[in-house]
Amino acid sequence: MKAPDFWFRPPGWQARLLSPVSLAYGWATARRVLRPPAFCADVPVICVGNINAGGTGKTPTVIALAAHLLERGHCVHIVSRGYGGQLTGPLQVNPQEHDATRAGDEPLLLAAFAPTWIARNRAAGVQAAQNAGADVILLDDGFQNPSVRKDLSIVVVDAQTGFGNGRVIPGGPLREKPYEGLSRADILLSIGDAAAQAAFSQSWPTLPASVPHLHAQLTPLETGMDWKGMRVLAFAGIGRPEKFFKTLRELGADIVRTQALDDHQPLSEALMQRLQKEAWALDAQLVTTEKDAVRLPGSFRQSVIALPVRLTIPDWGVLDAAMDGLGL
Repeated sequence: MKAPDFWFRPPGWQARLLSPVSLAYGWATARRVLRPPAFCADVPVICVGNINAGGTGKTPTVIALAAHLLERGHCVHIVSRGYGGQLTGPLQVNPQEHDATRAGDEPLLLAAFAPTWIARNRAAGVQAAQNAGADVILLDDGFQNPSVRKDLSIVVVDAQTGFGNGRVIPGGPLREKPYEGLSRADILLSIGDAAAQAAFSQSWPTLPASVPHLHAQLTPLETGMDWKGMRVLAFAGIGRPEKFFKTLRELGADIVRTQALDDHQPLSEALMQRLQKEAWALDAQLVTTEKDAVRLPGSFRQSVIALPVRLTIPDWGVLDAAMDGLGL
């Protein structure tokens, strides 16, 4: 489902009309987060969550943290709800056995970097990861879910869109008010280039000073691919496809057509055949994101190019200090 445009403009009549529902949604969230945790793990649990609904960059953040923890010598496991997949878990993702239809695209991608568990019941997933030998667990999403005690909570926000119009669903893009959510957070991580970071700081100048604010940026992974002048039909089913299209343009690709899909939209044979025919007619190469690529039908794995991106965090000092505090 595409986010309504009014979510990212100053509150207008739509947001005001939906205010009663937004208040009810926010009240329900506030009640839920006050519940005591149902499960407290024996190993540190680091939650990578958000206040916004939809894509803010959680998946690349989890990948970056997993790689950093592995460098520090830890046995890190990831627990994901497995959104979009059929499996409820808890079970460990096996890329040789599970596809995106069963496991969900994010767990399948994350499993390439660290052992990853699917669990609709997050407490059961964390317990399974702990029993399997994890000495630190990354909880992908679940900031508003009280079932597991979090030892460190990182809230991720897209610096370009920030917290939108500041309203809670359905009047805006938020699961809860920013100030309420950040009161439970340990770190705020905003993702975007310098201009986006400056705009975010200007739009939200009074966020709690007690929460360290880190900046990060998504950068294309160097694969040796020469994008300059390549005629491209780009498609993406992520939270904000336009970010992907912008990255391709900055790499020098000649984008002759774009196709923005719904977040996590299944890539059926029929859809891919249509896109392939359009690409042939335009003498263009099909290109998508790394997350979308795991949903491709097997017959298209060799003909579609994926552009991988990685999260760059210039200064790990605050995160390293937090990890040191957890004995990591």
